[in-house]
Amino acid sequence: MSTQLLTETKEKMTKIEQAFQRELGTIRAGRANAGLLDRIQVLYYGIPTPLNQIAQISIPEPRVLMITPFDKTALQDIEKALLQSDIGISPNNDGNIIRLVIPQLTEDRRKELAKQVGKESENTKVSVRNVRREAIDALKKAEKNKELTSDDVHGYEEDVQKLTDASIKNIDAIAAEKEKELLDV
Repeated sequence: MSTQLLTETKEKMTKIEQAFQRELGTIRAGRANAGLLDRIQVLYYGIPTPLNQIAQISIPEPRVLMITPFDKTALQDIEKALLQSDIGISPNNDGNIIRLVIPQLTEDRRKELAKQVGKESENTKVSVRNVRREAIDALKKAEKNKELTSDDVHGYEEDVQKLTDASIKNIDAIAAEKEKELLDV
């Protein structure tokens, strides 16, 4: 039961780290990143469809995203979805493709985005700590039900803490990398 609990705890923490990585991918850093468009839903034949399922997204230049729809009739719908989204970039439609030119970030905006990364990092760490708390509660419940000895519980608690420390270290590394990317001109 305990090794299974440790495995589940590690999986949950890994999923939290991956979600954090995806979340940071949507933060615009002055460079083209296809992850910026992951949340965009296009009303395609009346059905909300993810943009990456109805168009090819490429990066021809460092600050340009190029969207080539598989179906040219969807071009207007894609443009409309981009205008309604929160990415803050006006699409350039030439009749065949849509180009998104990502503007250079100001120093103030870079610092603001770095603070946002810090807040997201803290929220992610709280999620990891909640997983730790749930695992330790499960261990104490097993001890109370006489499924584990107190020595076993103590050992497993240390293992859970090691998993937590490793996960938080990974989150800090991911956040530091994103902050560096944001603050580099």
